[in-house]
Amino acid sequence: MASSRVITLFPDAGPLITLAYANALDLLLKPSWTVEIVDMVLHEVTRNQTPTSQQIADWVSIKGLSVTTTQIYRHYVQSSGAVPKVRKSNLGEHAAQEAMQGLGLSAERAGIFLFEDHKIARASFMLPDNCRKISTRAFLLFLEQSELIESAAEIERRAVIAGRHFSQIRFPPD
Repeated sequence: MASSRVITLFPDAGPLITLAYANALDLLLKPSWTVEIVDMVLHEVTRNQTPTSQQIADWVSIKGLSVTTTQIYRHYVQSSGAVPKVRKSNLGEHAAQEAMQGLGLSAERAGIFLFEDHKIARASFMLPDNCRKISTRAFLLFLEQSELIESAAEIERRAVIAGRHFSQIRFPPD
């Protein structure tokens, strides 16, 4: 990706939950990239009361983050009462993919999709050339190597101690 491009980070539900468990959501802001939350992803992490749902909702609100609207979420909302029920699995990932496809024609912007789901690591999750996908673990290692945090392992440890079953995925593979 060209260094002159504005980089936008789109976190999926998994990284938001993991970083909330570690009380480290602000790490998403460390690289000084734009952070946008995809509407369907926000809905996924806040629709039920969980140990992190309110923390994530409050953080998005307090930080004044942009919520990217998608046709997938609009369709989901419109179909919520429909029979048969709309299929809910992977909607957040599909909405994030839709949001990043919107960057495909931009010469000025680049996107990074932050994920924690092994299904996304597969090649079938397609993104435009100016977008990348990276795992939570790879993002934490990037922050450590950039000297923006002291220890990626410490963030992982905090999430696990707080009750998060952190993904063991290594992407890109070692």
